[in-house]
Order: sequence, then structure tokens, then C-alpha cells
Amino acid sequence: MNKYSDSYDDEDDQPQKKSGGSFIINFLLKLSILGLGLALCGVLLAAMALSLAWPNLPELTAMTDYRPRVPLRIYSADKVMIGEFGEERRNVLHFAEIPDVMKAAVLSAEDDRFYQHGGIDWAGVLRAGLTNLMSMQKTQGASTITMQVARNFYLSSEKTYSRKFYELLLTFKIEASLTKDQILELYLNQIYLGNRAYGFAAASRAYLGKNLADVTPAEAALLAGIPKAPSRFNPIANKPRAVIRQRYVLGRMHNLGYLTDTEYKTALDQPIVVKSAEGTPAGGYAVHAEYIAELARQLMVSSYPDNVYSRGLNVYTTIVAKDQEAAYESLREGVIDYTRRAPYPGPEDTVEVPPGIENNPAKFDEFLDGVLEKHPDRTDMLTGVVLSAKPEEVRVARSSSDIVSIKDKKALGIIQRALNPRAAADQRLQRGSVVHLHKTVDGFEILNPPTVQAAFIAMTPQDGAIRAMVGGFDFYHGNFNRVTQAWRQPGSSFKPFIYSASIEKGLTPMTLISDQPFELSAAQTGSKPWSPKNYGNQYEDMLTMRDALAKSKNMVSIRILQLIGPQYAQEYVTRFGFDKSRHPAYLPMALGAGEVTPLQLASAYSVFANGGYRITPYLIDRVTDANGQVLMQAKPVIAGDSANRTVDGRTIYIIDDLLRNNATVGTAAKARQILKRNDISGKTGTTNESFDAWFAGYMPQLVGIAWMGFDKPKSLGSGETGGGAALPIWAGYMMSALKNYPEVPRAPAPDGVIAEGGNLYLREFPPGQTVTRVGLDGPQGQIGVPMPPVSGQDSLGDFLNNLGSSNSPYRAGQ
Repeated sequence: MNKYSDSYDDEDDQPQKKSGGSFIINFLLKLSILGLGLALCGVLLAAMALSLAWPNLPELTAMTDYRPRVPLRIYSADKVMIGEFGEERRNVLHFAEIPDVMKAAVLSAEDDRFYQHGGIDWAGVLRAGLTNLMSMQKTQGASTITMQVARNFYLSSEKTYSRKFYELLLTFKIEASLTKDQILELYLNQIYLGNRAYGFAAASRAYLGKNLADVTPAEAALLAGIPKAPSRFNPIANKPRAVIRQRYVLGRMHNLGYLTDTEYKTALDQPIVVKSAEGTPAGGYAVHAEYIAELARQLMVSSYPDNVYSRGLNVYTTIVAKDQEAAYESLREGVIDYTRRAPYPGPEDTVEVPPGIENNPAKFDEFLDGVLEKHPDRTDMLTGVVLSAKPEEVRVARSSSDIVSIKDKKALGIIQRALNPRAAADQRLQRGSVVHLHKTVDGFEILNPPTVQAAFIAMTPQDGAIRAMVGGFDFYHGNFNRVTQAWRQPGSSFKPFIYSASIEKGLTPMTLISDQPFELSAAQTGSKPWSPKNYGNQYEDMLTMRDALAKSKNMVSIRILQLIGPQYAQEYVTRFGFDKSRHPAYLPMALGAGEVTPLQLASAYSVFANGGYRITPYLIDRVTDANGQVLMQAKPVIAGDSANRTVDGRTIYIIDDLLRNNATVGTAAKARQILKRNDISGKTGTTNESFDAWFAGYMPQLVGIAWMGFDKPKSLGSGETGGGAALPIWAGYMMSALKNYPEVPRAPAPDGVIAEGGNLYLREFPPGQTVTRVGLDGPQGQIGVPMPPVSGQDSLGDFLNNLGSSNSPYRAGQ
């Protein structure tokens, strides 16, 4: 054997060795043949599979006749969405309605060659494969928009070869059946984007609080970044990661020519503001109408119990969006103002802040995250931790990069006693105090989340349409609707109904009545003595009914009720819609000792505003199905129909004159001073020890009721009255709402009303022929009849006891 030979003679002992080049060529040739054979087999198998699978592919009717599960939607009268309820939230738009910037952002983020490929982007597949091979992990995918549409419409998310195979087949079928624009329209409308939002229109409302047509390039890029990982890249779950993804999408839009250099820089500089209302079905509504949306939802569930959340019903309420927002803002400001006036109770909690942790941003943010998790933000009330507290400055941290310095003297005045080193430990502000920040026009102030509550309702007295409703300070921390559910004592706001009853019994605005204090003995009450008081313990000798109502005198109201009879008054007030059982026939009824809801009081005052007609409040104007077909249309009772008259129009005219006088020189005068109108009528109301503060005011076109108090009744404070606490809420709303209503001149007095000396009289009770004086000894100089024990309960005294009274339960009365 030649030692340099390349082969062996004995083939049985050793394999013949060939040259390296020929070996490689032969190997590649055989490999190619094998690959070709496998490919042919694959093609044959694929053809067989295709012939079996293609006929079983679903029809595309779910796409061509796209009818998603559309939720229940609630709108204002001017078609602003205020609520959405259902497992899925969608808002299907036609292709032309979707802004180009949104389309560009999606194409840049998900499939920039969408209009070039046939459903599968082979170049993208190769690029993703090489990238993943080099990184030894799956860092890129190659799903096109068409593939995602196929997956989302028909397939589960399980990762199996059979599912992937069907996805490819469906992709080909979709591309063969629909245009590119149709496919992209489907994707933009049905892709899941986190927080139960399906489609970019729903996501725009959920995360940005705006219509999709109004998004900027920066906002479009933010939304377009979500499909990659909806649970991780949505700005509510993780805003920092969402912004990182957004900047990547903006870069792609810039590189692909969708954004100029200037547009790109502007988009990068635009801060992202997430307007997601905590707990709302869709989040980020432009109008705060949570109580209305919830009430409408309840009404719809009772009316349409089957599939109410998925059949696409549209509910159009009677509220006006702009005015509703004004009511919300006014109520919250009224509650905040009261909270500013009340003594600051001290921080919510105190935590140990490690020394020097501010110098380590990562650890500091981790520490603050823990505090905020335990003490989350409230609506417009942001949680922070005090870093330092001095009489001239308080520094509060929300994050390592968000530290608020409070130096404003007015803001510091609110917490002045908490900055005193000698303050009690639980009231003192110091390093580690957990506080809440409230934004003002001048900066921030420290306020605890309010514990006091308020409610507001406005309606049109002609038909009862509710124009605005706010059931409390914060819907998301207890959705109890105080407008419809809270039964409270109306206080002096109830007096006009007693006066109305007295007019029909023969008293007049000029009747003089004693304002002197008195006491009913235990023998007269049947239980214990009762000594009612005027507000501020101020008394006068004799007052006309006109002046007594303007000054809200309790002694006069009680004497009026004693004269006309509590049983008569109890029956009479039912004409205004009050529940007889909630207004027992006892003298304290004259001071508003019964129970009403704000909605009921608004309905009752509507009788004064519309001339004597009982109307029924209503909230839902109409309901349509998903195709716009009207399913229900409200048919409200209209004032002016004689069948609906409940009180003599002449009596109403006289009472309205008294209430206009009250808004001019009486306890409600501030209302006219603020609004600078002459067609305003109103009455304040303050119950015993200021447990409840009311203002009931109206003009011919609109009635409004404002209330403030604690859910668990306790005093608002000795100086708090309906005029100071509730009237500003009412006036704040009316300043906005009345811009749409010109001032209405007073109508002429109806037939049967006599005008003399600036006062009004019923024809059957003319001046000089009526009760003109009710003194200490009763009307017309007669001795007043002592109050005997009354029926219905054991005695008046027992009634007082049941209301928790001790000695003099009904004093306040403004």
C-alpha cells in the first residue's frame, strides 16, 4: 500500500476514501434529493390536508356581516356617552371614520407591509426567524394583521400545530374574500386592547377619555403599542412600559415616512395623560354622570332583563352633558369648601421614612409604591408622603421625581394647627405623614378626603325631565345615590308647603303672627314638655307671614300649623307628592321634621314652578336597538293639562310671590345676588343642630335642589346653614345651566287673585275679611286651643322621643 495513496485496495477491510470536495458535493446532492422528496411529500400531504380542511373552514359571515356583542350604552340628551355596561366594550367604526394617523400607527407597529403581502409576510417570517436564531430565543413574531384577524374571529389562543395550520388556511381565505381595507377595518374594530376594550375606538375612550377621531400621533402610537401585550402595555396597568412601547412605534412611524421630523419631535414631547375613571365600565368619560348611568342601568335591567348587556341597546337620558358636568364640579367644590372650613383632623396615617432614602430614586419609588398601594389615590385626591413640615413650607413626595412644595399661605392656613409642634401626635404633620393633595388654581393644598356628603338634582318643571343629578361626592367610594335613596329631614325647606296649606284656609301674606317662644307642657303633649326655638334664639313680637317666611321663623310656622291643624296639613302636602306616612300630623311637621328625598323635594317644588301641576320625574327619554330602531319613547306628564292640576293655581301664584321675596330680601337672597336675575324663587333649609343643609330654588324653566350632610347624621357645625353650605352648590350649577334660559317676566296674576298694597289675596279671603292677627292668645284675640295628646302614636312627646329629641329638638330653621 502506498502510504500516500488516497484509496485502499482491500475494500472489505476499509472503506474507500474519496477526495474531500467530491464527498461534500455528493452529500449535498443527496441532501437536496432528500429535501426535494420531503418537500414533495409535504406538498402532497399539504394538498391532502387542504382538500380535507378547506371545506371545513368556517364561512366568513362573521366578518362580512360583523355583529359583535355590543354592550348597553347610556347617553346624555345631546348624545354624549356617559356609561357603558357589558363584558365587552366596542364601538364599531367604518374604515373612513378611523383617522389615518391611527391606521398608520397600527401598520407601523404590527404589519408595515400589510398592503404588499398576500396574508403571510414571507420576508417578515425570514427576518423573524434569523433574529430569533441569533438571539437563541423568540424575540420577534411574524403574525400579520390578517393572521391576527383570523385568530381573533375564529380560533383559540392555544399554541398547537393544528391551530397554526388552520390559521394559515383562514388567512388565505380571508385575503381571497375581502379587500385589504376591509381586513384592516375588522382588525381596528375587534382587536382586544386590555381593560375589556375591544377595538381602538373603545380603547381611546378607556385610556384617553376621547373619541378616536381626536387622537394625536403620540396618542395613536400609545394605543397601537397595546396589542403586542394588552395586559402589560396598556397605560393603566403599566404606564412606563406603555410609553416605552409608544416611543418605539413613533420611531417606526417616522422611519416609514408617516411622520415628518417636526411631527415626530412634537409627538415625543407630548405628555401622555391617562383619563381613566376608576371603576367605570369604559373609563375616561367626558362627563361625570356615574350616578345617572347606574340608575339608567338599573332601570334597563328591570325593563329588558334578557341579554341587556350584549344586545347593543342605546339609552338616551334627559340630562344635558354640559350642565351635568357643571353640577358635578359645583357639588365637589361645595364639599371641598366645607372640608376647608372644618378643622383639619390630621394625616391619614404615619409611616417610617428611612433616612436618606430620597437619594436612591429606585428604592424611594419602591417605598412610595408600597404606601400608595395601602393608601390609594381618590378621585382628585392624590396620596403623598410628607418629607418635611414647617410652618412656612410642607414638602410632599408622590414619587422620586414628583415632590410637591406647599408654600401658599392660604393652603398652609388649612393645616395650620397640624403644623404646631405642640399638636397631638395623631394630628401633627411630620416626616412620614400620609396625606392627600388636592389641586387648585394656585397649586396644591393638603386636605383629607371629605367625609361629608352632598347631593344635587335639577329638572324641568314642565315635564319632569331630569337635567342633572349627582348622588354623592365620589361614586367610586360608595355608589349610594343620595338623590333617590337618602331620606332626610327637609328642615325649613318644607315650610312653603305649610304656608300653601294656610293660604287655602284663609291666612294671607299680611296676616300678623306672634314670633314669641312658647312651651307645651307634658299634659299638652301627653309625654314631656316641648320648647321649640328660632334659629339663633332670636325672636320678634309680631311678623307678617311674608316677613316670617323670608326670615324662616320657626315660631310663626308652628303657630300656622297649629291654627290650620296638623291633620289637614298632612293631607294637603300629599298633593305635592309627599308620603303621608313620612310626615306625621304633629306640630314639628311645621319645621320639616318628616322625611323626603332630594328627588321628591325637587318634584314638589316643581309644582310651585309650573303653576300647580303634579309631574312625574323621568330620566330615560328613549331606548333604541343596535340598528337605531326605537324600542321605547317616554311620554311624560305635561304641566298645563287640567287633569294633572293638584293645587289651585292662585295659591301657587301667591306662594311663588313669597318665595321670590325670599330670594330678594330673605335667607335665599344670595341666590339672586350671584345669578343677577329677577325670576328666581327659593328657600333655604337647616335642620336641628345643622344635621342637614338644603337649598331649594327654581325659576319657571328649571328646579334645583341641593343637600349637604353626613350619611350617619351628625352636626355640620354650629355655623353651617342651608344658605352657606347648600346654596353655593345650587348657584354653581345654575350659573352654567341658566345661560340657555333667558329671564322670564312674571306672568299676570290669575283670575281670582286680588293685588292690594303690594300683597296678594285669594278672592274669597279679601283684605279686611280674613284672619289678620294670630297672637299669643290665638287668632282674632281668641284663646288658643291647647294641644291635646294626638292620635297615631301615643303622644307628641313619644314622636319627639322617636326622633331622638331630648329637650328642644327643633331649633335651627334657616
